[in-house]
Amino acid sequence: MPITKGAEKANRQSERKRVYNIRRKSVMKDAEKAIQKAVVAGDKEKAKSLLPAAYKAIDKAAKRGVIKDNTASRKKSRITARVKNAK
Repeated sequence: MPITKGAEKANRQSERKRVYNIRRKSVMKDAEKAIQKAVVAGDKEKAKSLLPAAYKAIDKAAKRGVIKDNTASRKKSRITARVKNAK
């Protein structure tokens, strides 16, 4: 438990940021899963249309420090390759 007033404030800020980070990460994962489902279903056009939303979610997560830049690049590369190689 925080003892000083400053520690209490830092705890409140940390909790608030934690909620935002969890939300950002879940949006990113949902976008990835949606593309994966479209690829598995064989709907290449739908997967292509979902790419910009996934890119946006990944970039926002990287910008805010939820994931690192290289991780963001790797995720974007892999989902693009999945869409490209979809049947």
